[in-house]
Parts: sequence; structure tokens; C-alpha cells
Amino acid sequence: MSGVILTVGNSMMGDDGAGPLLADLLTKTPASGWSVIDGGSAPENVAHEVQALKPQRVLVVDAADFAEAPGTVRLIDDAAIADMFIMTTHNLPLSFLIERLRETIPEVLFLGIQPDLVAFGFPMGSAVRSAVEALHTGLCAGEDPATYPWLQIPA
Repeated sequence: MSGVILTVGNSMMGDDGAGPLLADLLTKTPASGWSVIDGGSAPENVAHEVQALKPQRVLVVDAADFAEAPGTVRLIDDAAIADMFIMTTHNLPLSFLIERLRETIPEVLFLGIQPDLVAFGFPMGSAVRSAVEALHTGLCAGEDPATYPWLQIPA
């Protein structure tokens, strides 16, 4: 097994539903070597499930505002995660969850999808939906998410 994909988000909040959509797609059409767990808007509540699988790698996927075009997909470094999630739609900042996972998991990556609109009751935008579908297709084709472009905070 390559690892676990832990999706994060709320499908009732427009583009914040990117993670749950990916979980749904991976449940219907799994990607070889990956298990999926949908953490919803409180992924810290399923951290124990992820750790119980003893993966070598975890890919956390969530909508993240990094000021690029909607639907842009980026791996985000730790410094950027901490800066990005001062305001969050989740119960705890993802940086805390990622730190907890790293206590027992050798590799934890955070993959962000740039949202356009995150608001209650709005549908997911087409750019974000297309990005999630492309990510799913790539994972199913065996693409390594570690090859995605990185977003880093300049020193």
C-alpha cells in the first residue's frame, strides 16, 4: 500500500467540498495502493483511524486559499500551512493534525486545492470540481502526488 488519502472539508460549503468529493470518487473508483478516509470538517476525529492503518505515507487533501486561480492544486509546505490556516472552516488548524500524524507516520503531505467560493449552501465551482476529477484520474493512473508543484513561503 502506498498510503492513506485523508480528505478534509464540508460539502455544504461550496468549494470546501473538494476533499469530500475526492473521497467519494476514490470510494467509487479506488486508486491502486491508496486507502481513503473522509475526515469531513473535523479530521482530527479520524486521526486514530489513519494511524491504525500504519501507512508509510499520508496525503491530506483540502481546499486551501493560497491566492492562485481557482482549481489550482499545490503541495503546501509546513510554513505555509501554519500561515494559511489562521482562519479555518475546521475545528482545529490542519497544522496540528499534520503534526500529530507525523508522530507515527514517516511521510505526511498536504495537497491544497484553491477554492473560489466557500460559503454555506453554495455549489462547488466548475474549476474546483475539474481539479478534483483530474486529481482522481491522476491518482488512479498511478501518479505520485509528491511530484505536484510546491507552494512555499519565501524566507
